[in-house]
Amino acid sequence: MYKTFTCLGIFVSSLVFAQAYQPAHTRLITTWGQAVNPQNVWQQYPRPQLERKEWKNLNGLWNYSIKNKGSVQPTSYDGKILVPFGIESALSGVGKPLLPDQELWYNRSFTIPDNWKGKDILLHFDAVDWEARVWVNDKLVGSHKGGSDPFSFNITPYLKPSGQQKLVVAVWDPTDTDFQARGKQVLDPKGIWYTAVSGIWQSVWLEPVSKSHISNLYPVPDIDKGTVKFHIKGENLNPSHQLHFVIKSNGRVIKDTTVAYASALELPISQAQLWTPETPHLYQTSVTVKQANKVLDAFKTYFAMRKVSMVRDANGYLRLALNNKPVFHFGTLDQGWWPDGLLTPPSEEAMMFDIIKLKEMGFNTIRKHIKVEPSRYYYQADSIGVLLWQDMPSGFKWPDHPSHVKHEDKEDWVRPKESAIQFEKEWKAIMDHLRFFPSIVMWVPFNEGWGQYDTKRITEWTKQYDPTRIVNSPSGWTDRGVGDVLDVHQYPGPGMGIVEQNKNRAMVLGEFGGLGLVIKGHIWDPNKRNWGYKTYTQDSVLVREYTELMHNLALMVKRGLAAAIYTQTTDVEGEVNGLMTYDRKVIKIEENLLRHLHAPMYDQPDDGVITFINQRSETDRPLLFYSYNATSTDWLTTSSTNFQQSKQPVELKKDGNVFAYQNVDLKKVPEGLGLKLYASGNVTVYINGVLVWSEDEVRIKRHYDDINLSQFTHLLKPGHNRIAVVANKATQKVPFDFSLYQWNRKS
Repeated sequence: MYKTFTCLGIFVSSLVFAQAYQPAHTRLITTWGQAVNPQNVWQQYPRPQLERKEWKNLNGLWNYSIKNKGSVQPTSYDGKILVPFGIESALSGVGKPLLPDQELWYNRSFTIPDNWKGKDILLHFDAVDWEARVWVNDKLVGSHKGGSDPFSFNITPYLKPSGQQKLVVAVWDPTDTDFQARGKQVLDPKGIWYTAVSGIWQSVWLEPVSKSHISNLYPVPDIDKGTVKFHIKGENLNPSHQLHFVIKSNGRVIKDTTVAYASALELPISQAQLWTPETPHLYQTSVTVKQANKVLDAFKTYFAMRKVSMVRDANGYLRLALNNKPVFHFGTLDQGWWPDGLLTPPSEEAMMFDIIKLKEMGFNTIRKHIKVEPSRYYYQADSIGVLLWQDMPSGFKWPDHPSHVKHEDKEDWVRPKESAIQFEKEWKAIMDHLRFFPSIVMWVPFNEGWGQYDTKRITEWTKQYDPTRIVNSPSGWTDRGVGDVLDVHQYPGPGMGIVEQNKNRAMVLGEFGGLGLVIKGHIWDPNKRNWGYKTYTQDSVLVREYTELMHNLALMVKRGLAAAIYTQTTDVEGEVNGLMTYDRKVIKIEENLLRHLHAPMYDQPDDGVITFINQRSETDRPLLFYSYNATSTDWLTTSSTNFQQSKQPVELKKDGNVFAYQNVDLKKVPEGLGLKLYASGNVTVYINGVLVWSEDEVRIKRHYDDINLSQFTHLLKPGHNRIAVVANKATQKVPFDFSLYQWNRKS
């Protein structure tokens, strides 16, 4: 069922570059990674949200050296490193770890073009992990803490009048020995934790600007009013400066206007063409800053007309909405890791491949999981058309430190003050950096219980700082009753929260699935455990299990589920639960089949209603008949000798069995039937004595699993029915329980 994929246009490095640069040893390499060399590495303009004509790329080969922390600037270097790849990656050409008691030193020279004279020169770092100090011509320019947010320095005062300019950068990275935001990086990678990434890992570049220029601009569209409001940060600008805007739609000028400089400017956009994943329309815009007819600054930018909100459907369920219409968010958990570049994609083409492939599979959403991508990733998401959930990279110690807030913890972690200040500074900087991009529709400050603290305050601040997007805090585990959504994680699942207890939040399934398939020849480390939440060796079994997962999910949409995120886009190191292999060379389930399986998730008719069977509401209790011993199968239909009754979950002991049923009296046969199950061990489900569902080694979870039995409603009849569940050989002690619900069209 799976297919292999080979990229076209592989660039073969010349002999000169092969001698100067070679990737370090790697177990896997992508076709894009094979094409990387010092001349072609990340040559695109790095900041598409504010693109100037003049700039200089500093990506390429730099000198590097690893020294003990606190050492003086080296006078000689260990070798060459290819920027912007972390030193641990193969594409850096080094492939060495950086330990917490060490520092990584970089060195290179550059020249300033003659036509830049009279301009201020900005030195941009799009991401350095984690603490960076920067010298120009042996003078300290500044420092920065934070692994995911861009920063820059005005280096004009430090430049020589002409000739070669010396640039030195020192980087310290504590990885998982401290609380800084690091995502999934660890010094000892295994399981769900990956190889550390240290040093410069996104583009480094120079830019000339006038002393009077715009340093930041982000648009906020209002489709209800038909306007777009530009928020502008200017350097040495005042109302005597003029801003000339030219806005184009489909290549046609729709607005050409000149206004006095202000920090906020609202312009009407009549008959706006709205941005959606199906029609990702972007308004191309040019901005010129003038004073007395002299051009001081000029750049290109863009915006989209779209609105993110929540609406209630006809059944009262809160739905995530785009442009005032409910849209089911269906996507993948996307780690954004690469076997050759680690956190750094080998190229923009590689990033685009992932986005395009997910759309071809029938997804409309990507959850960017505890990672911030290069700016051009978000530009591509805007252009290709995908909804993005943006996580804050987690910062904590794992697993025994109290920074890991566990499911049962009633209180948040009390984060050390200095660490909290740094976390919030980085989160604000990341939001400032990314709020420009219309594809981002949801902020996720915390993932599960990883470093979670002051949840209510951080969530409220995030909502206040950007009220134009949905806030999901936290995604999974330790819910504190705040944010716009209740996010459940359920593996393999699917499962969801209780709508009745969260009427003012949308129900989302932030992680589920994780079905693994081992593809020989495409494994990160064949000598270690390669795992998924369930792992198979045959693609036909994966397809069968994935099909059932999607079938179960479809009925949940009808009972209020507003979004679902499948784990995951690709395999990553020891995880083999991707829809593609880590090297992106094998697609495990055909795109056409996936698109067909996913289509029911987008069908959200309001002509039907969910009701619970034998319960007044979802939070009411059904009457269970149960026994720990059943010597015959008569009880599956009529007889129930020696069965006890309970309106509470039934204790199921480890290695034990339970036999349970509910009697169901129906006036008519429902069109849909769902079962919520909490069990352990080998489980079978019967309708009127007929086996309809079975699963071996059902895992204990935090929430009920949903099972869609709608294809078996023909086994039901008006009047008396019996739904029975058997759990054998429980793997651990659990409170066994099941409940039933039905879907019927409105009369």
